Amino acid sequence: MKRIFYTTLTISLLLLGSFLMAQTPTQKLDVIYFHATRRCPTCMAIEENTRKTLDTYFSNQLKNGTIKLTVINVDEDKNKAIAEKYEVTGSALFLTKTSNGKQSKKDMTDFAFSYARNNPDKFISDLKDKINELLK
Repeated sequence: MKRIFYTTLTISLLLLGSFLMAQTPTQKLDVIYFHATRRCPTCMAIEENTRKTLDTYFSNQLKNGTIKLTVINVDEDKNKAIAEKYEVTGSALFLTKTSNGKQSKKDMTDFAFSYARNNPDKFISDLKDKINELLK
């Protein structure tokens, strides 16, 4: 009798857990940095300071998959489709939020070129704030 009770309880809890997980909205943020094969110092600073921001402030989210950094060389044939999707031909920085199956893109390219090399502290601070805003 006890065995039946515990088996039924275990199955019920597993089903409830599965149901609750299915109801929880899924959210993900892709940080996508595009570049050409030949890069200027500012282009390299964009990647370097983006990585620094993510490693410093979002290491847990990188580990659990909430945030993913992708670095894409637009000159490589295998990357043509994604470069066309984002309409980029050289260096660009995008934050793409996926929430409940819906995607929204934030083009951070002008911001990145303005601050990544000349004011890296502002770049890091503002990028951190924008990522936090998108994760809410």
